[in-house]
Amino acid sequence: MKKALLVVNPSAGGEKAQEFQKAAVEKLESYFDEVEVKETKKGGDARDFARAAALDKLDSVFVMGGDGTVNEGISGLAEQDYRPKFGFFPLGTVNDLARALNMPINPKEAIEALDFEQTKSLDIGKINDRYFMNVVAVGSIPEAVRDVSVEEKTKFGKMAYLISGLKKIAQNETYNFELDVDGDYISVESTTLLIGLTNSIGGHENFLPDAKVDDGLLHLVYLKDTNMLESFQAIPNLAQGVTESNQNLGYRTFNKAHIALKNSQSLGTNVDGDEGDELPIDITILPSHLTVYSGK
Repeated sequence: MKKALLVVNPSAGGEKAQEFQKAAVEKLESYFDEVEVKETKKGGDARDFARAAALDKLDSVFVMGGDGTVNEGISGLAEQDYRPKFGFFPLGTVNDLARALNMPINPKEAIEALDFEQTKSLDIGKINDRYFMNVVAVGSIPEAVRDVSVEEKTKFGKMAYLISGLKKIAQNETYNFELDVDGDYISVESTTLLIGLTNSIGGHENFLPDAKVDDGLLHLVYLKDTNMLESFQAIPNLAQGVTESNQNLGYRTFNKAHIALKNSQSLGTNVDGDEGDELPIDITILPSHLTVYSGK
């Protein structure tokens, strides 16, 4: 008897939220013998629901919501020995994981396109004691994300983050990072560090063109210590996709790293779009840790 859980964030999806939920339930009931639906009421609910589903040995867990809800669902499964197959219906602003898995971004199309026989291994990242599915950012980018208001996100979508990010880069505030990357010591002066798991970052599907959801690697990108003009000159490289280091950008792949600031200073991080731990951090990859329903 195949049983699935659908976790729904009722605040996502706008006016069509109920319509999407009904369509998702009908789709799941066409395959599973039993489908349980739980709605989140506060942060952390999706993680707790997914964790309980794993402990109950359900076949699959699906979530419907934005990137934060997807992160919670993955986090609840990632810490368990038995991990149900994972699926999701994207209702967020950016939906990077959906893009990386070649899933439709339109919720209705994503529901219709779901193929229960189409699955893929998915790498998960771990930062200290929490998990991530897409990206960890340190420096100017977390500040830029934090500065974007709900009104700006609603009005401009993912462009709101780009605009705010450009403003932060223009301020050219750099940080002195100390990194131990797979045993190699690196000293970096930069405005921003990005650690990505997939090709799609911030809705830009070609940001890390060599990154795969199951390559077993973390991808580090950073702006080198440059003046404001050179920082802006690096933006076309970011837009075209980062595959190697150049005069303005640093790039390398790795499995685990320790990241700190010189003089033991603290600095916040952004994890999958939400506020994360302050530096120092330990970050590592959990290769092929989940099985996820994917696009074709």
